[in-house]
Amino acid sequence: MPVHAFIFPGQGSQAVGMGRDLAAAFAAAREVFEEVDETLKQKLSRLMFEGPAEELTLTENTQPALMAHSLAVLRVLEKEGGFTLQQKALVVAGHSLGEYSALAAAGAFDVATAARLLKLRGQAMQKATPAGLGAMAALLGAEMELAQEICAEAATVPETTQKEVVEPANDNGGGQVVISGHRTAIERAVEIAKAKGVKRAMLLPVSAPFHCALMAPAADAMGEALEKNPPRVPVVPVVANVSAKRESDPDRIRDLLVQQVTATVRWRECAAAMAGYGVDSFVELGSGKVLTGLIKRIAPDATGMAAGTPTDIEAVLKAL
Repeated sequence: MPVHAFIFPGQGSQAVGMGRDLAAAFAAAREVFEEVDETLKQKLSRLMFEGPAEELTLTENTQPALMAHSLAVLRVLEKEGGFTLQQKALVVAGHSLGEYSALAAAGAFDVATAARLLKLRGQAMQKATPAGLGAMAALLGAEMELAQEICAEAATVPETTQKEVVEPANDNGGGQVVISGHRTAIERAVEIAKAKGVKRAMLLPVSAPFHCALMAPAADAMGEALEKNPPRVPVVPVVANVSAKRESDPDRIRDLLVQQVTATVRWRECAAAMAGYGVDSFVELGSGKVLTGLIKRIAPDATGMAAGTPTDIEAVLKAL
């Protein structure tokens, strides 16, 4: 029997039309979208289904939208398959905001609380730095050690002893590391990476420098919010972005979620840890197939499936 992990995508997986066919086909999905709309007092589902893309990609909309789609898929699978997540998944994990989706899936947060927290997280991350101050870049063909070396070199402002922020934000595996920090330092890092023979180094079209020290004000905001809305014990452990280990203690989960705002998303290590726990089947719930692609590189012996549409639901139910 395969051992499953349910995994949940992060920012970048959103697309106009996400969840639309699912809502049309299943009442269980509609209920999740309606609950999120009601909680946030906005027609987020309409924005997901119809766009415009510019509005959907605003961080404060993207984060709850991706969670809503993921949880809608889970509810449909549970309803149609007649099972609970606890019966099918050994662990759950999510990429950045996807960790909140994973925790909501495992009952540590209800859907409404997860939606409110992610709306706030998106707003706080956007406000943490003035527009244009920060940037992010992808280093393709660089492992973590080389990325850290590049960041260390790029941090020093030329002809001064001044240091700027430039840090690994996501270790995605398969030689894909995303770095984050002050725009000028990131631009230097891109040039250094090219000089060091990194296959491709490019700035990313993002609105803020996520997962680095510049996000400290957002971490403080999440600390306050999570004090008021603490997680419960999840029904299955979550493999956390910050520790890359199974976590079930609510206080520890809360602390890790605060740290996660400024810390590296250790996705490569998370996936390897899940494989080490015996997981040989990864099921990505929600929009797109980004994590499924990454898993193929990190745990090539495992199978990966993505469920986001009614057609996918059918295939995943057969495999589960």
